[in-house]
Amino acid sequence: MKVCNIPGCPTLFDGKGGRCPTHATQARQARTDNKVYATAGHARFRDAVLTRDPICTACHLAMSTVADHYPQDRRTLVRLGLNPNDPQYGRGLCVPCHNKHTAATSPSGFRA
Repeated sequence: MKVCNIPGCPTLFDGKGGRCPTHATQARQARTDNKVYATAGHARFRDAVLTRDPICTACHLAMSTVADHYPQDRRTLVRLGLNPNDPQYGRGLCVPCHNKHTAATSPSGFRA
């Protein structure tokens, strides 16, 4: 048995990970509440970017599998009143290059 790693939660549990079932469910729900990547607009953005950039624009070695918002991230584009689903604001990356870029530009890895 171990204690949930969320500060102030005294729940003991015997599962995997560091969170009790309640906090694990809350974290999972928070990740899936943002459905912007499941829209038809984003699907068109992704298809257009990956068609235009079939090879990773960072390493130039691997196939692109991620449509990355660049040079501004999605939140910045929205804040500036720009269409984040416009392919001109994207680039094709392979997963390792995308993860490396995200880790380097986002505090503690992926942004909340």
